[in-house]
Amino acid sequence: MKKNQKQLAVSKTEAEATNMVIESTGNELIIAPDEMGNHPNFIESNTSAITLEELTNKNIIPTFCDNTLTISHQNFIGAVSKVAEQIFGELTPVECRVSHPIIGRVPSAQNKKASELREDEKTVFYQRLAWVAHARNLTNTINGQTVNLCIGGVRAYNEDKLYRPQTPMKFKIFVGWKVRVCSNLCLTCDGFSGTIECMTEADIMQKALELFSGFNPRKEETLGLLENLQSTEISEELFCKIIGRLRLYQFLPVNEQKALPSLNIGDQAVNTMVKGYVSNPNFGKKEGEIITCWNLLQLANEAVKSSYIDTWLDRNRNCTDFALGIQQAIEGNDTEGYSWFLN
Repeated sequence: MKKNQKQLAVSKTEAEATNMVIESTGNELIIAPDEMGNHPNFIESNTSAITLEELTNKNIIPTFCDNTLTISHQNFIGAVSKVAEQIFGELTPVECRVSHPIIGRVPSAQNKKASELREDEKTVFYQRLAWVAHARNLTNTINGQTVNLCIGGVRAYNEDKLYRPQTPMKFKIFVGWKVRVCSNLCLTCDGFSGTIECMTEADIMQKALELFSGFNPRKEETLGLLENLQSTEISEELFCKIIGRLRLYQFLPVNEQKALPSLNIGDQAVNTMVKGYVSNPNFGKKEGEIITCWNLLQLANEAVKSSYIDTWLDRNRNCTDFALGIQQAIEGNDTEGYSWFLN
């Protein structure tokens, strides 16, 4: 099957078995390639893909020092997904990315060579997890690009104090629009929980309900806000000024940085933005065309996909704030100091 094929036709039985139905035509179902896993990852960095089944069956669950069980990755996903389905309807299968594996072995295999270990003698848990799922019936178009409403979360065990008796555990939950062609998430403040502390799955569900219920009435407004970014052009000269200021920002004294909008886009991400401006086929410069604030947002989002899992969401939301702020500055409506990046 060709990689550049836009749609895959599969039998009805096969599609139902994999739970990936989008639309039917006669005896065949047409499946969007991103639901078949044939699309860019929503985060890169040092992460690897893992199925929910593997996470459930092979990932051991850490405990606190008093042997109190932590909330497992899969239970975190299940709690948020249950609430999301109540608010947004049916979800697509969950995509999971994990990093920082803690690998071990059972005591009976302590004297074996690594090459001699059987699968049932190996243990692993993944310290960090990011996951996403799409609302099947909430798809739209922004500036010619298909976007899906996306929900998900992040969990990093390194933020939990496992060396103590049970304490609240930290999670992050989000909902926002994700661009299908590049899997870039466009996260806004009203779709991001920040760090939440929970003791039980019921706590997670309550926090998710508050976030999703607040975002749901404004999802079309958020879509319009993102779509409007296309109306503000950025010349190559202006883009170079913005990049220069982004580099300068990293080295400003702390007191000067505090007087400017908060920025989490590091120097490596700025380099990636420049590379994307030249070579990104979807959002980079094209002959005879000028990029817009929408392109700027996607170049920044693409760049921060190389962040570690525990910093990715904060940086992604910061990219949206930055693009919206630059738009306001270009249009002469700046009230937060983004004009500094244009001068």
